[in-house]
Amino acid sequence: MMNQKNYYQILGIEKEDSSQKIKEAYRRLAFQYHPDRNKENPSAVEKMKEINEAYAVLSDPRKKNDYDRFYEQYGPEGYDQFKQRYSEQDIFRGSDINQIFEEMARAFGFRGFEEVFRESYGQGYRSFEFRRPGVFGRGFIFFGPGFKRGSQQEIPISLEIFQGVLGKLTRYLLKKALGTKEPARGKDLEDTIYLDSQQAVEGAKGKYLHRKRSKELLITIPPGMKEKQKIRLKGMGEPGKDGGEPGDLYLKVKIKKPLLEKFRELLKI
Repeated sequence: MMNQKNYYQILGIEKEDSSQKIKEAYRRLAFQYHPDRNKENPSAVEKMKEINEAYAVLSDPRKKNDYDRFYEQYGPEGYDQFKQRYSEQDIFRGSDINQIFEEMARAFGFRGFEEVFRESYGQGYRSFEFRRPGVFGRGFIFFGPGFKRGSQQEIPISLEIFQGVLGKLTRYLLKKALGTKEPARGKDLEDTIYLDSQQAVEGAKGKYLHRKRSKELLITIPPGMKEKQKIRLKGMGEPGKDGGEPGDLYLKVKIKKPLLEKFRELLKI
């Protein structure tokens, strides 16, 4: 039987609690089960891991929404559904757990985040820090079981938390520091599709030869298409890189004119 965890019960909070209450609950429990206060209690390490995981999810609005949605749909099995879609790396990405541990270290003389997590998780994470004029970045990325520090494995991670012009520099420095690759979306493609007037007005189903992929697609033409409108085929563009999603294919509509109409246009020239 699978282990059905409930993140709200682990942190002792309610679903409607604010982000501030979630953080306060985590700080309280992290202090209670900190390894430096539980040297004679080996089970505290596993409890601390549960608390870390619960906080990493519930403190992130997007992850929290996904977790809540799975619980509403699947009941107690919602945890398993969530874990099937979120890896350890996904769960801990962007978390401020390291900052909270450093705050406790300064306030109570505990060991810092780096030492505690190395003891609890082994080599399953990387911390990073870089400084450049006007730019400072610090945090950690959790890779879960199987990751070996110093290996040549290139890990695709999402750096979407850094935005804007400064974010581009930050992403570049972080990738250089960690030797990681950022997923990149594939390029969109464009082509032309020719319809007769009846197909444009009434809609139709037909075959389209995707020359880039050397494959034939069955597509549906919606009714009421106009000249130069575009039909979007999701995911049929260039493949993504390093785990990124593929681009889209846009078919620009060209309506074929009847032969008589073409002849009349020639006479006007």
